[in-house]
Amino acid sequence: MNNLKINTNLTIEIIGNFISNETARAGFTKAIVGVSGGIDSALSCFLTAQALGGKNVLAVRMPYKTSSQASYEDAQLVIDKTGVQSETISITNIADGLINQFPKMSNVRRGNIMARSRMIVLYDRSADFNGLVVGTGNKTEILLGYSTLYGDSACAFNPIGNLYKTQVRQLARAIGVPDRIINKAPTADLWPGQTDEEELGFTYAEVDKLLYLLIDERFTPGECAAAGFDKHFVDTVVKRVQRSHFKRIMPPIAMVNSRINSDDSLHLFHQ
Repeated sequence: MNNLKINTNLTIEIIGNFISNETARAGFTKAIVGVSGGIDSALSCFLTAQALGGKNVLAVRMPYKTSSQASYEDAQLVIDKTGVQSETISITNIADGLINQFPKMSNVRRGNIMARSRMIVLYDRSADFNGLVVGTGNKTEILLGYSTLYGDSACAFNPIGNLYKTQVRQLARAIGVPDRIINKAPTADLWPGQTDEEELGFTYAEVDKLLYLLIDERFTPGECAAAGFDKHFVDTVVKRVQRSHFKRIMPPIAMVNSRINSDDSLHLFHQ
């Protein structure tokens, strides 16, 4: 369990190099981050600003009409602390164009529309700012499938995608993310009162310990139960990881011709 603790100085250096290298490799010098006021986007913004310089980073706030004022203010804290450029663009009209057509729409459907609306905004601003879109999803969310395809999961690269939520908190504290952002209940702020942990049915602290054993230490579900985890909890998490596998891979392509495969294009780079 103690292996969830990371060397924060080394991690910041590694991720900083990753951001610089990935940006340059794609032929860019700038990046864009959607900043929600939550810890994950705050950490991505801090890391990106440190790697590329604040003037080369655009932070975009994208509130919906039900978004909390506190989230807006926390996002401003991140902008002020990092010295990045910033814009605020409401997604209300974009999202409501579809939401209003289905009055009985569930919260999950509404949330997915909001997440994808925000990505429309980010990629449009990316084209105008000429910067790569930086991911803000952590390893816990990615493994549990707690993300929206072509929404918050869309990005050019993700600097924190290999950090569990527990480790995100460690790194955020080390790099200077304000305490009030680190300590507040995690939320996607998709509807009033929504929190990640209430939706998931367990805390990040609990699930991170289990995921570490399952993924990093390659424990079987039975071994995790023997280590003290509730069997129902283990089974629930394992099923979530298995069911969301499709979100972590590129869409499979049906092979209808022996000449059509992912390696065929390589000859273009060797002529």
